[in-house]
Amino acid sequence: MKFATDRREAASASSDIIVSGLFEAEGKDDRVPASFAKEDKGAGGLLTPAWKRKEIKGKRREVTVFHRADGRGRWVTVGLGARSSYTADTARRAAAEVVKSVRSKGARTLSLRLASFVQGSVTPAMAVRALVDGCVLGGYEFVRYRSVAEPGIEEVTIQLGDEHASEERTLNGEIAEQLQIAEAVLWTRDIANLPADTATPERLADAARQLGKEVGLKVTVFDEKELAKMGCGGILAVGGGSDHPPRLVVLEYAGGTRRGRTVAVVGKGITFDSGGISIKPAPRMSEMKFDKSGAVAVLGILRAAALLKVAPRVIGVMCCAENLPGGGAYRPGDVVKTYNGKHIEILNTDAEGRVVLSDGLAYVAAQYHPDEIIDLATLTGAEVVALGDDTAGLVSTDDRLATALLNASAVTGEPIWRMPLTDFHRELVKSDVADVRNSTEIQVAGMLTAAAFLENFVGGLPWAHLDIAGPAHTNVLTRRFQPAYQNSGATGFGVRLLIQYLQSAAPKAA
Repeated sequence: MKFATDRREAASASSDIIVSGLFEAEGKDDRVPASFAKEDKGAGGLLTPAWKRKEIKGKRREVTVFHRADGRGRWVTVGLGARSSYTADTARRAAAEVVKSVRSKGARTLSLRLASFVQGSVTPAMAVRALVDGCVLGGYEFVRYRSVAEPGIEEVTIQLGDEHASEERTLNGEIAEQLQIAEAVLWTRDIANLPADTATPERLADAARQLGKEVGLKVTVFDEKELAKMGCGGILAVGGGSDHPPRLVVLEYAGGTRRGRTVAVVGKGITFDSGGISIKPAPRMSEMKFDKSGAVAVLGILRAAALLKVAPRVIGVMCCAENLPGGGAYRPGDVVKTYNGKHIEILNTDAEGRVVLSDGLAYVAAQYHPDEIIDLATLTGAEVVALGDDTAGLVSTDDRLATALLNASAVTGEPIWRMPLTDFHRELVKSDVADVRNSTEIQVAGMLTAAAFLENFVGGLPWAHLDIAGPAHTNVLTRRFQPAYQNSGATGFGVRLLIQYLQSAAPKAA
């Protein structure tokens, strides 16, 4: 999708569709909004009677199409809801809703009237970023295995008009930067959507190597023999039942500043999770190809970080394995030794994500001594039970880090919610025969006991755990409740969030 700006008013655009945001009437005041005049003129005066008859109300998700009076195309209004609750994410959702709604209507070019999306605390810069996100992410479809794909919007123009023409240079910079981030999300979705017969641990490692060549990252891949020498018993145990051996992949971005902080980002990369010997039920098992979403998000984050030249040094770690019940599979009752020397008692082979992460977290903590560690993992069903399909669970040992991530979430519209971690949860993961156990006898606080387990492997460093089990992907059941920019399948959750965090002015960790 291509983007450009135009200093002229939206009515001058020759695009197939011109789009304006529309707010709801406030209180009992149902007069036609004064800001409606340009849209009404462009639609030949049809908007005013439609507003008065309440055929259009400005409610969220309301998309209304009018044919332009000059016969050159269509003018679309998209509801933004109440002015008082308007945010940049409202604009992001609205843009995606329009792009989706016109996909089958023959439109290839789109113009957005910027002034109609600038309101209150949402500045022109925030608005154009949100509109880019909404158009790009909302226009995505995974089409690799389709013989015929329906085309959608190909070119988008931001119409600056009299209100914002003087800001064109600045806004072009905002658009270019956000486009790189949004395209990194699409790239991430494409990989995360691949089935397990294609996206094996080895092929994820190949994707990392290719990325390193493209954007200048140092990439190191540890195969099963090297992992055995390193003592990474966790990832080897989980991958032991598959014909596709595990891989630990490390990507290094040097950073945009000579003495910036070092941030480690670690992702769970289970390319398919059958549950192992503790096998999952058949319904929806096909969705377990998305269990690699954390590791694939690490790829997307490193891609965007390198292209945008973010200030911090970033170390990405992908813990990749396939969890199958083969002859070499690990078993309930086994005890495995991890990279940092701690032993894990295995009670449930379907609690495998924390086991592969144990080696990745311990490795990056010991070898790179980062200022902070952030992990992303589709770790527990308990996260979905607690927070639903749209919100990720955040557990952190560092208040500064947690606050900065929450602030980044507010900007990107990727919701996260901080959860507690107490000695009660730590006690539950203690083992009678080893240092820790990967499951518990009582089914309570599953998201938090998983975090308590992971804490044993971060070496006391500032750490944040993001359980993205809910928002990492959508299906036909959950899709209707998600924002329009989250398409069916992989969402690429976490890429925009972590890039926003890395671009933030958060100080070096203490």
